[in-house]
Amino acid sequence: QVQLAESGGGSVQAGGSLRLSCVVSGSTFSSYFMGWFRQAPGKDREFVATISSWSGALAYYADSVKGRFTISRDNAKNTMSLQMNSLKPEDTAVYYCAADVRGGWSAARLSSNYNYWGQGTQVTVSS
Repeated sequence: QVQLAESGGGSVQAGGSLRLSCVVSGSTFSSYFMGWFRQAPGKDREFVATISSWSGALAYYADSVKGRFTISRDNAKNTMSLQMNSLKPEDTAVYYCAADVRGGWSAARLSSNYNYWGQGTQVTVSS
């Protein structure tokens, strides 16, 4: 059984930083494409970032976070991370990690293509 557990959420002021982590158990983590999504109150879940399997050589970001967020993975620790810098109030949301994309890289930006999800971690950015 594959399980994902996010951590690292919290409350920060605008301009601050947070680092989210997602630990994956019960699977061959290194073989999975991984992604981060977020959902703000009253809004649909939206894509944040994705990273390719194995070496993680490929990463792709939503325009809204490009240049501020960095996705990474550590296969030895079965962990994916999201470093979030220069946070803005509009980054406030529940952040979810997701694993195992159906369809490969081209499908990695769509939440419906992921097989496994974490429970989410709240990020709140105050102005």
